[in-house]
Amino acid sequence: MFAVIKTGGKQYRVAANDLLKIEKVEAKVGEIVEIGQVLAHGEGENVTFGAPFVDGAVVTAEVVEQGKNRTVIAFKKRRRQNSRRRIGHRQLLTTVRISEILLGGAANAAHNVHALGARALPIGVVGRDAAGDELLTLFRAAGVPTDGIVTENGRTTPVKTRIMAGGYQATRQQVVRLDREPAGELQAITEDALVARLTALAERADAILLSDYGYGTVTPRVFERIRAIARRSGAVVSVDSRYQLPRFTGVTAATPNEAELEHLAAGAADDERDVEKAGRQLLERLEARFLLVTRGSRGMALLERDGATTFIPVHGTDEIADVTGAGDTVISVFTLALACGAPALDAATLANVAGGIVVMKRGTATLAPSELRQALGGATAGAGGSAS
Repeated sequence: MFAVIKTGGKQYRVAANDLLKIEKVEAKVGEIVEIGQVLAHGEGENVTFGAPFVDGAVVTAEVVEQGKNRTVIAFKKRRRQNSRRRIGHRQLLTTVRISEILLGGAANAAHNVHALGARALPIGVVGRDAAGDELLTLFRAAGVPTDGIVTENGRTTPVKTRIMAGGYQATRQQVVRLDREPAGELQAITEDALVARLTALAERADAILLSDYGYGTVTPRVFERIRAIARRSGAVVSVDSRYQLPRFTGVTAATPNEAELEHLAAGAADDERDVEKAGRQLLERLEARFLLVTRGSRGMALLERDGATTFIPVHGTDEIADVTGAGDTVISVFTLALACGAPALDAATLANVAGGIVVMKRGTATLAPSELRQALGGATAGAGGSAS
């Protein structure tokens, strides 16, 4: 897979593991940075072009070296003596190694799990259109299997287009977002195929992560099959649902944000007492074991059905770069940690640290295990949290 990026006024065609010298980037050797703006990306003849940039696409790279460009020395032959002089200035340069070309949209949760070293098996539906083809291409390029994805004729693959404002060197801000979404319910044949893929692929899964954006993919029949599989296998089931969280009962964990919690509780959650009261009500309503509420700059709240409520302060700075897809990272890390047998508080602390890392990146970003290990050097599981 390749991408064409623009940085420092120049364009480069890059792929994973390429070494590239670009204008100086303010970062230490070994750090992961985002470089340039993506003009195009693809694999083989399947190429997506931006207008002018591809929405949601991000290229990350590891800083290998900081240095200066070479200085040219010119020699001139004169009648009585030779002379030499330096030409040009020594431009500051950064050598980077391209790490990955990041996925966006509905692929983000699966890509987060995959980036952390787990085996991710995405199960869902795409349309037989350019966006669906692109999503499948991006999955394959990232090494994520596509056996669980069903293609439906006449269905629109969800696409989100973000209109950004700001110059090349300035911080870019989202002005408006245009969403293209599927209309109507799944066709009966599509639902049958989805249930069949679930039965074949999820039986041996350690965890099942439900990312529900209200597009009608997780039908009652699909969810009931998930619950039946989890009952037999003992798998962790976590859910992040934008509009219909109350219908996902009997799950292991749910991860609403504070605004969603307020909406479901029909009241404000301005302080920790309000959050705990509303969270406990939702926890009972869902018959779930854990509720992890993301609270933006105020961190997170973990509510355990048979335990305490713990408020975890935000990790890192509250001067964020982009919250796009951060919720996917939180639920991915939380679910993966629970599936590995971590206590709920340790899992929530890891998710909090991971969320603090990705909000400092542009676009729908993931994080590598090395980034999480480095960040944990300054964070202890449960440190700074208050329990009640």
